[in-house]
Amino acid sequence: MMIKKLFLVSLLGVFLIGCKSKKRVTYGSRNTSTAHRTTKKAPVKGYKNEDGLYPMPIDKGKFVWFEINSVQEYIDTFSDVAQREMKAYGIPASITLAQGLLESGFGKGALAKKTNNHFGIKCHKGWQGDFDFHDDDEKGECFRKYNHPMYSYRDHSLFLTGRSRYAFLFDYRNDDYKRWAKGLRQAGYATDKRYPQKLISLIEQHQLYKFDRANAQASRGAVASSSSGKKGVGTSRAKIYVVKAGDTLYSISKAYSVSVDDLKRWNYMYNNNIAVGQKLTVQTKNFN
Repeated sequence: MMIKKLFLVSLLGVFLIGCKSKKRVTYGSRNTSTAHRTTKKAPVKGYKNEDGLYPMPIDKGKFVWFEINSVQEYIDTFSDVAQREMKAYGIPASITLAQGLLESGFGKGALAKKTNNHFGIKCHKGWQGDFDFHDDDEKGECFRKYNHPMYSYRDHSLFLTGRSRYAFLFDYRNDDYKRWAKGLRQAGYATDKRYPQKLISLIEQHQLYKFDRANAQASRGAVASSSSGKKGVGTSRAKIYVVKAGDTLYSISKAYSVSVDDLKRWNYMYNNNIAVGQKLTVQTKNFN
């Protein structure tokens, strides 16, 4: 009888443990090639807060891919990252998530699987990071490749904030996802005429706008402080520098009072090679 009772208690314990729900996030205690699940929210070992925004995974040269099995699982996995990027750069989290869902096929598309590129960002002139080829508008086009999907999300933010053709978007409220969706198409982000409608449909179907509402005020404050700080106060702002003949990373770093390592990190560069005409993102300090 005692053995039977112990067996029943053990069976009940296993059942209860198996029923606990876990939310997948991109922060984890191990750097693995497949998805991992954790309930931890705080930064953990293997992440580094180099730019003062929020911890990013340390790039050890290993390709880390998260297996996603549904749209909701994609949202659960990357919603925190999209919200953090919204606070840092002012881009609506709903827009970032909808673009990620659409461009990556909720993480299951061929390009996302082999490059961790969730936004279909092509190499473009001056890209110094890893890349791979993929058929898109044309056969065998060059796309950026990242060792961790969080770098794709950061590059998406830098891509939009670092190009003048997207500048007008930041005049819109960052909880006005409809204007942002239409503005992206207007700025030439996508050739698909129905691109805005597809983004809006994803946002409304999965209620992604709730992430904007939760972070709109904080990100408005961040954007305002970066563009119109108080007199005499230094505020950080992204600038695009076009490389000229004779330039080196060292000379550019001295001109803007930043480090060579920062220049390489902001532009995802793995060596010191630059080319004339190459566009570099520089985080400068403005004094008003």
